[in-house]
Amino acid sequence: MYEGHTEVTGSEATLETTDPLVSCAEECGVRDVQDRLGDKWTVHVVVELAAGARRFKELQRLVTGISQRMLTLTLRRLERDGLVTRTVYPTTPPQVEYELTATGHSMTHLIKQLIDWSLDHRAVIGRAREAWDAKQT
Repeated sequence: MYEGHTEVTGSEATLETTDPLVSCAEECGVRDVQDRLGDKWTVHVVVELAAGARRFKELQRLVTGISQRMLTLTLRRLERDGLVTRTVYPTTPPQVEYELTATGHSMTHLIKQLIDWSLDHRAVIGRAREAWDAKQT
């Protein structure tokens, strides 16, 4: 909370009748997976790989704003989690391609739902932000 914040947000009826969709004890075994999906770059990389195998430099161009180091770390983590495969071709210099595994592809349906939800609610969220910001000044 910030200084001066004294109100409960949301309607009382909503707060009383809304049960959580999912309940999970503090350590239910999914936190590490959620952390991977919730990091800054994973969704962007997965979206680009959903179209097919990509070379490193191609991914770096497509994922706007990602550094070489961050892309390397993200791809390694996705590979470790079994979401991406890395194939090295014996050329000079070596050509490396990254591709989603079946598990990685299954995640794209969830990402599509999140993108659709974001697009559907973008205007409502924008208005809520403007109203909130107006109250803060």
